[in-house]
Amino acid sequence: MILEIDRHIEKYIRYLEIEKNASEHTILNYKKDLEEFKKFLGEAKIESVSYLTLRKFLSTLKERGLKSRSISRKLSSLRSFFRFLNREGLLKSDPTSAISSPKLEKHLPIFLTEDEITRLVESPDTKELSGFRDRAILETFYSTGMRVSELIGLNQENIDFFGGVAKVMGKGRKERLTPIGDRALRAIREYLERRDNSQPAVFLNKNGRRLTARGVRVILDRYVRILALRENISPHSLRHSFATHLLNRGADLRSVQELLGHANLSTTQIYTHLTTDRLKSVYDKAHPRA
Repeated sequence: MILEIDRHIEKYIRYLEIEKNASEHTILNYKKDLEEFKKFLGEAKIESVSYLTLRKFLSTLKERGLKSRSISRKLSSLRSFFRFLNREGLLKSDPTSAISSPKLEKHLPIFLTEDEITRLVESPDTKELSGFRDRAILETFYSTGMRVSELIGLNQENIDFFGGVAKVMGKGRKERLTPIGDRALRAIREYLERRDNSQPAVFLNKNGRRLTARGVRVILDRYVRILALRENISPHSLRHSFATHLLNRGADLRSVQELLGHANLSTTQIYTHLTTDRLKSVYDKAHPRA
């Protein structure tokens, strides 16, 4: 028997797919969160959901040991769902309107120094095809600040070698053009010249198929281990390094926001903490009366 909440979730997911043009990743996460909430409700009807119901649900998440960021994301899924139901006239009110989000711990992003980046991108052994590929991946990450999903989604037709730009598919399936440096372009060209080009994807695994996010992580982990770099270096750390180094060398925050494909400037502003620390350090060392 199809429950009423199942029909509501189905309508909402269709709305995300058709009207919001949400990515598969977003839809999968929202669906997972709503299914979890449905399980929590049990036999209770959706109309009976109140502020107290939601507080109890959030408490069970906390008891399970979920971090504030994960709880906040699940609450965001419920907010979007109930707003949709209220807007469509399927519910008289939105029970999430009085719920406040849990306070998030602020973590400064991990980034590499310019010297560490140089060592990293120059570490692949280009005696083999995989070395040319890995060099191209690392150069592209640092040259563009792409997300890993954007990098693995790159097709050969997306790169304009003459104009020095790449077309990437960002969050929410939003396309943007990003500059790509000469060294990265050279590394990509050297890789493509040596492999079978029947596949449209730029970066392939050993089986000749499009590289996955997990595959990229394994590649990066290997070089981090070889170079004995610090722990917790991820593909996103290269994105953080890209942004931090640009700001350190005088780029303005708005430009960095556009290069990263951030919808809001507030998301980019976390990098100002890093550059402020650097400026304080320079000031303390250089000012005679600091």
